[in-house]
Amino acid sequence: MAERRRDFCIECRKETEYILQKKDIVKKIKDKNYTFTITIAVCMECGEEMSIPGLIDKNIREIDEQYRAAEGLVSIDDIEKFMKIYKLGKAPLSLAIGFGEITIPRYLEGQVPSKEYSDIIKTALSSPKYMKKKLVENREKLTDAAYRKAFAAAESIERLFSVSDKMLRVIAYIFEKLEEITPLMLQKLLYFIQGVYSALYGRPIFEEDCRAWVHGPVYPEVYELFRDFKYNPIEDARFALLNGTKDALTDNEKRVIELVVNTFGMYGGKVLEKITHNEEPWIEARKGYGDSIPSNEILSKERIMQYYTITNQKYGIGTEQGLQRYIHDMLDKAA
Repeated sequence: MAERRRDFCIECRKETEYILQKKDIVKKIKDKNYTFTITIAVCMECGEEMSIPGLIDKNIREIDEQYRAAEGLVSIDDIEKFMKIYKLGKAPLSLAIGFGEITIPRYLEGQVPSKEYSDIIKTALSSPKYMKKKLVENREKLTDAAYRKAFAAAESIERLFSVSDKMLRVIAYIFEKLEEITPLMLQKLLYFIQGVYSALYGRPIFEEDCRAWVHGPVYPEVYELFRDFKYNPIEDARFALLNGTKDALTDNEKRVIELVVNTFGMYGGKVLEKITHNEEPWIEARKGYGDSIPSNEILSKERIMQYYTITNQKYGIGTEQGLQRYIHDMLDKAA
C-alpha cells in the first residue's frame, strides 16, 4: 500500500494528504531525447502535483542515475566502491588512474564524466591487471604508502578471480544473506550447497573440486582467498566488485543457496564440521588417515551428488523442513 503524508497544496490552498507516485518524463540532453522515471507527489483531494521539500533533489538523483545507466557511464556508487576496494582517497585515486587531482572529487560531487574517462574508471574497477598498469604508469604521482597499498589491493583482487565466476557469485550471495561468516563456516556451506544443488538438479553448481582435509571438506582456492581471516568473520571489500550484478545466479541456484543458508547457516563452523565428519564422502576419502594427519584427497563431485541424491530420497532436502531433519539426525549421530 502506498504511503500517504501531508503537506501544503497550492491548488487546494490548504494542507492535504498526498501520495508518492512514479511518472515518466522526457528530457532532451545534447540533442537526444531520454525518458526518465521520477517520483512525484500527488494531492489526494485535487489530484494535482505538489511541491514537496526534498523532492526536487530526489528527482535530480533519479535522472542522473538513469542517464548514466542509459549512456553506460560510471555511477557515483561505483566510484565510491572503487575507492573502498583500492583503499585510496579521492585525490590519490584520481592521480593513480592518470586524471587530474580534482577530477574524481568533482565526479563525487555530481559532475558527469565523459565516456572516455568513465570507461577508464570502469575498466580499472573490473580489471586488476589494468589497474596495476595504471599504477605503474603513474607511480611518481603517488606517495610510497598509497602506491604499495593500492598495488597490494590489485594483487589481492587478482587472486579473487582465481576461482570460477560461479563460485564467486555463490560466495557473494552467501555474504549477502549472512551477516557474519567465518572461513570454516563458508567452506562447509559451499560443500552443502554443492551437494543439495547437484541432488536436486543433477549437475554441480560450480566446477571446483573439494578436498578432504582434516577439518572436513575444503575448496583450496577459496581457502587461499580468505586464509588471512583465520577464525575471524570475513570482511572483504573485494566482493563489492560483484554487488548489483544482474542475472549472476539463476532462480534455482539462489533457491538452493537460501535453503542451505536458512538451515545449515544457523550453525557455527565447528558444528557444520561435525556433520561432514559423519557423511560418507568425507569418511571414504579420509580412509587410512589418522584423525590429525593431513590429506588432500578429492571429494569428487560425482560422489557428493550420489550421496546427496540418496539423502534427498530419504529426507526431501528440497525443503527447509527436510534439511532440518537431516541436520538433526546427523548431529544426533555425532553426539
